[in-house]
Amino acid sequence: MSLAAPAILRRAALAAVAIALTSACSIKQYAAGSIADALAGGGDVYAADDDIEFVGAATPFGLKTIESLLATVPDHRGLLLAASRGFTQYAYVFIQVPADEVEESSVGAAYAQRARARRMYLRARDYGLRGLGFGTPVALEALRAEPGEALAATTPADVPLLYWTAIAWAAAISLSKDDPATLAGLPVVDALVMRAAALDADWDHGTLRGFLVGYELNRPNAAPDAVARAERHFARAVELSGGLQAAPYVAAAEAIAVARRDRGEYQSLLRQALAIDAGKRPEWRLANLVMQRRARWLLARIDLVFAE
Repeated sequence: MSLAAPAILRRAALAAVAIALTSACSIKQYAAGSIADALAGGGDVYAADDDIEFVGAATPFGLKTIESLLATVPDHRGLLLAASRGFTQYAYVFIQVPADEVEESSVGAAYAQRARARRMYLRARDYGLRGLGFGTPVALEALRAEPGEALAATTPADVPLLYWTAIAWAAAISLSKDDPATLAGLPVVDALVMRAAALDADWDHGTLRGFLVGYELNRPNAAPDAVARAERHFARAVELSGGLQAAPYVAAAEAIAVARRDRGEYQSLLRQALAIDAGKRPEWRLANLVMQRRARWLLARIDLVFAE
């Protein structure tokens, strides 16, 4: 063996180690991507459950699993959407709503819960922004400066991310009335919502339409015919869902009936929400149960809503 042989062997060994490490990294990426694909498309298991509290106990583990995978596959759009949607839903159903419905004696606890919900909404917003390609400071600044122009390249495939990013950001703003920096995001939220509506207003069996019921009355510079526009969104949402989703009825009660100060319409809409068979469409069961729970709470406080 020549004197050069040991050096050649060492280089070969190092090359083999490098190949092994690269292969291991590739295998890890592939495995993480495969799991991410499965998680991103596995929401129906939660959506079809009939136990709200059980889902609430299980959701944090699922969300942390998603975040762990995003550390390995940070640009996985399906996971980014799942994170944005999941943190928004968890914050609303299990943090904000309980805080809104506490007794007066627990005002301090409710304030802390709303602050926590706000943090969750901002977390959801940031995942959505990453999925839309606005995860860097430069891209985010461009979005803030000219939101319409920045969103012009989005397509119908981006509607889910546009929707959940807007919902999360709007919810955070609703809990940040004393924070000018967060309130400054209103024009971007409006642009996200309007872009989603322009691309596919009927998305997801009327889910976007259901949101627009309340949004038309609360958006910046609401149109003079905002109530009429909200009514059209409500009618279309009911049509697209076959009248089997409670959310549009609850939204119409809280927005349209309250704007009109129509107590009878308010009661009628909420009772229609409660009359829906939550099990008729299993994929909507949990959402219907959540909205029916809210409908019962809203009916119980009708005298406060319509107090002179």
